Amino acid sequence: MNQASPDRLSATNLTVGYKVNGLQQATLEQLNIAIRAGEFICLLGPNGTGKSTLIRTLAGIQPPLTGELKLQGKPYQSINPRERARQVSIVFTDMIPSGIMDGYTYTALGRHPYSGWMGGLDDTDHARIQWALEAVDATALSQRHVSELSDGERQKIAIARALAQEAQLMLLDEPTAFLDLPRRIELMRILRDLSHREQIGMLLSTHDLDLAIRFADRLWLIAPDGELIQGIPEALALSGTLQRAFASNNLDWDPTSGSFRTHQTPLQFTTLEGNGTAALWTQRAFERIGVGITSDLPKAHYQTVLSECEANTTWQLTHKGNTQHFTTLHDLIDWMLQQERSLTSEF
Repeated sequence: MNQASPDRLSATNLTVGYKVNGLQQATLEQLNIAIRAGEFICLLGPNGTGKSTLIRTLAGIQPPLTGELKLQGKPYQSINPRERARQVSIVFTDMIPSGIMDGYTYTALGRHPYSGWMGGLDDTDHARIQWALEAVDATALSQRHVSELSDGERQKIAIARALAQEAQLMLLDEPTAFLDLPRRIELMRILRDLSHREQIGMLLSTHDLDLAIRFADRLWLIAPDGELIQGIPEALALSGTLQRAFASNNLDWDPTSGSFRTHQTPLQFTTLEGNGTAALWTQRAFERIGVGITSDLPKAHYQTVLSECEANTTWQLTHKGNTQHFTTLHDLIDWMLQQERSLTSEF
């Protein structure tokens, strides 16, 4: 993807929302946005800020309240439905089927804009369907009934159907919602790579900030005040935009890891000597149970020292002059929790 890529979709002074009892109720206003060829964009924002409404409007499912939408440089209203279906594919979670058709048949629905009113499929159609199933690693699902598939597997064939449509603009509303973490990572990588390789402009809404930062070429961030902020993930992180948009009394933005961490007031403190991965995860385990890290020895309830020899790590913990040795982090944390419970039972 490069900055000179043509716009698959553009919007000028776009206001989206609904008409309620004849009155306009806007959710997002005066947007000037574009999705370029080969660009993978993640749309982020709290619930109720208009993410789904925006995607439905960009897909042509509901009309904008004001402003102009263009597909490949042509006004939306000038493009007939069949041609629009060849240019835009959509994936909505609530559109995934649960009937008796098999995965191949459902994927084949993406060829409807090309197959004519009789719905016949030729060799080109079958080749595209097979390619789409392979692209999302869903070939093994093609002969299984959709009703037998898990939510995550249905999500895969829904995306395969959209890819079979051969559109150069793809809009996806929460496509990773039903997937576990490894499958979410896998699907985000697949979609990002397809966007770049096939020059498909993709817009994907998600609540998964960590994955969006990792994979998106650009973020569209809907702030609590309704402003839509655009930028590459790293620039929005450096500017403090992500922190301002998502931080709360219970969350702290960690700029070194690019993620949010729960805000806790430590009840006890420990010094921590050691480096590397083991020290990082030891610190995270301490923070999880409410033990802060300090370099101020008089303030510390514990002194913790990590020692590493080849592949083995040991922990030495000193508390009130007594020293304990642990060969696993689990045992260390379990011992500290027992001390906390003993202290609590005294009161």
